[in-house]
Parts: sequence; structure tokens; C-alpha cells
Amino acid sequence: MKIVRKTAVKQVLTEKSKELMREKFSRQRSQLENECRQLDFEKRKLQNKKGISQQEVHKRFQKEIERRENQIKWLDYKLEQLNLLPPGSEITEGEVDEIIEVHEGDNWKEMMGERSIIIKDGIVIRIE
Repeated sequence: MKIVRKTAVKQVLTEKSKELMREKFSRQRSQLENECRQLDFEKRKLQNKKGISQQEVHKRFQKEIERRENQIKWLDYKLEQLNLLPPGSEITEGEVDEIIEVHEGDNWKEMMGERSIIIKDGIVIRIE
């Protein structure tokens, strides 16, 4: 029988990968800032229309703006932490699904134990 399990993907930080992550976080931050400005513009546009509750419009749009502002704060925190980490540090980048074969008599704890794929500059360097 085949089953799917989660496997962590970790990245070994190098100066190159740190710079790529900084750029990625900065692009995401810019995108979120643009979305905030656009939402604010749309909010003001709708508030000037008659027959629409200004408080309801404000409440709905403000919720979305605050959600994006929180994401910006999270990205700022991640950038701070990235700057503190020395090259050679391992950070968890995400998870992938792994298909494994299960047979009668297999040790379940071994099969379902922690596994990870370690990447350095886009190259898999080891599987643990």
C-alpha cells in the first residue's frame, strides 16, 4: 500500500540564498503595500456613493487593509531574523508530500518519523 506523508524542506543559508530571500520578501512587501493603497482608494470611492453605509464600507475594507498590514509586519520580522542568521544556518522553507510504500511488518514509527530534504543554493545536498 502507498501512503502520503509530509516531509520538511530545509535550506542551508548562503549569502546568495539570503539575498534571494531578501528580494523575495521585499517584493511581497511592495505588493502588499500596493494592495493596501488600492483598497484604500476603493474604500474612498465607495464611501462617496449614495445608498451605501459608510460604516459598513469602512469596516469591510479596513479589515482587509489590516490583514495586509499584519502580513507586512510579519515580512519585516522575517527580514530582521534573516539578517541575524549566519551563513550555514538551516531554515525550514516548507513541506512536500512524499509517497511511501507500506507493507505488513514495517516499523510504523520509523516510517512516520521526521524526514527532511536539505537544499543549498537550489541543490539537494542530503535527505535525512
